[in-house]
Amino acid sequence: MPPLLQSIADGVTRIDLQFQDRPQVIAAYLLYNGREAALVETGPTSTVERLLEGLQAAGVPLEAVRHLIVTHIHLDHAGASGALIQRLPWANVYVHPVGAPHLADPSRLIASAARIYGDLLEPLWGKVIPVPADRLIVVSDGERLRVAGHTLIAFDTPGHARHHHAFLDETTGLLFTGDIAGVRMPGIRYVRPPTPPPELDLEAWSDSIARLRALNATGLCLTHFDVHRQDIEWHWEDLERRLWDWGHQIREMMEEDLEETEIVRRLRARADAELREAGAEPEFYDVAASYENTVAGYLRYWRKRAETTCSP
Repeated sequence: MPPLLQSIADGVTRIDLQFQDRPQVIAAYLLYNGREAALVETGPTSTVERLLEGLQAAGVPLEAVRHLIVTHIHLDHAGASGALIQRLPWANVYVHPVGAPHLADPSRLIASAARIYGDLLEPLWGKVIPVPADRLIVVSDGERLRVAGHTLIAFDTPGHARHHHAFLDETTGLLFTGDIAGVRMPGIRYVRPPTPPPELDLEAWSDSIARLRALNATGLCLTHFDVHRQDIEWHWEDLERRLWDWGHQIREMMEEDLEETEIVRRLRARADAELREAGAEPEFYDVAASYENTVAGYLRYWRKRAETTCSP
């Protein structure tokens, strides 16, 4: 199995959380200046021990970890926030204003995830523990966070979710993208849009892409997965093209009155062929963004659009 740690810039280390014992699915990013540490993404509770192993391997004492910064509150990005605060009671969790109430009281977040994952919820993601309100710091669009020798600028980036931030590190030029830059395996020229329900918004996502492209980041630090530096413009173009192409394909299948399972089957067949042509194993992408969740997000989006159009 590949190593947990990879240095990606001065003071910045990628930690592979090896979700479900699989490499290259979920990353957290460690900022450390020898005195103070920050994490961008906590991952799910099910990978907390692997995250702590990564901190130990990086030589970071737990008492130095003061800042837990999450791009959004989905369980694969922020699910471990409460569990980590129990282990690191001196730390704070930085979160989007829309997401903050759901970290303090995750009951609706858990209920929403349970509808998708059922009995697999806890085996996959672990127990979701509330974050005490006094440990939450709400971050606004454009706010600068000065942590661990770095300055991170928060960018409100809806499209995947309303509670989503991307963070530009002014110190290195790296952009921590959460899910707004899609899912892409290392060394593969193929970007999958993760489009789970309930908050997919294609127009907002395109606006967010345009906003982030204008930053001219030196690298895209994806949670799923790794850092991509060499073809950033191509990356944004491939993501946005596929985001809309899949949307139009799924809308056409809805108009054919196909069952959801058949839509998933057809999308899988088309997309898996594209992935193999790009030299990728489809299953690695599926773990980070399943076709079932992808289709469910588009179906909800188009139905909401139809309801809005038909309302007086």
